[in-house]
Amino acid sequence: MAEESNEKIRETVRDGYSDIAQGKSSCCCGSQSPDKLAEAIGYTNEELKVLPDGANMGLSCGNPTAIANLKQGQIVLDLGSGGGFDVFIAARKVGLKGKAIGVDMTPEMLSKARAGISKFTEKTGLSNVEFRLGEIEHLPVADNSIDVVISNCVINLSPDKQQVWNEIARVLKMDGKVCVSDLALKKPLPKEVLDSAAALISCVAGAVVIDETVNMATQAGLSDIQVDEKAYSIDVMADCNDPLYRQVRDSLPNGAKLSDYIISVNITAFKNKR
Repeated sequence: MAEESNEKIRETVRDGYSDIAQGKSSCCCGSQSPDKLAEAIGYTNEELKVLPDGANMGLSCGNPTAIANLKQGQIVLDLGSGGGFDVFIAARKVGLKGKAIGVDMTPEMLSKARAGISKFTEKTGLSNVEFRLGEIEHLPVADNSIDVVISNCVINLSPDKQQVWNEIARVLKMDGKVCVSDLALKKPLPKEVLDSAAALISCVAGAVVIDETVNMATQAGLSDIQVDEKAYSIDVMADCNDPLYRQVRDSLPNGAKLSDYIISVNITAFKNKR
């Protein structure tokens, strides 16, 4: 029954992000364009200008490529890469001798990301990007092959977060690093929000308390775990006209704000020798 329930959640998320990839829905809030939203959470204009059209869909809640302090020659893996936003940014940072790999379970997102590769190469001269179809709980990536794992507002979409952290530990090289931007709970969400499919797709319903995330990363064998709360406020979603976010907002008790329940956090951890 648990696996059946997990698969239903995956189908809900896959369908929701398929709609976003095809332009049937969006995650861009009110008057904020995807670029303005990205700038508000720490991306630079220099990073954004080399992106292929459509790669930035306003799906971020942080900038994991910045906290990762990426270096030339590294191999980077992005979990839930969507249209390739962070993959393309990471690819430029790791350069000709490095590689950026994106994994996403939504074929429509994968097609969108792959369509942008030639334009990225044209803008940067780099051919170091690859996108693979797969679930973040079962990564199509070899053991001990990745220098840095990044993820941007995606792990909370998973119905089996412990397995995601186990997979991160498996694919990282020894002394490799994981840098995640995601949402975390300050207090339990109202039942109406938890029952909302829109809240699930927007990462809200899947959010867990910070201590639970730290425990999962530790259980997976990672260490030196650090969690930093972001100044970026989740209340940017309050201005959303998109039905996805409007449904989440309308599920809250009268007078309540999303930031009463949820914060944006950066999580870093390492795979070290025991």
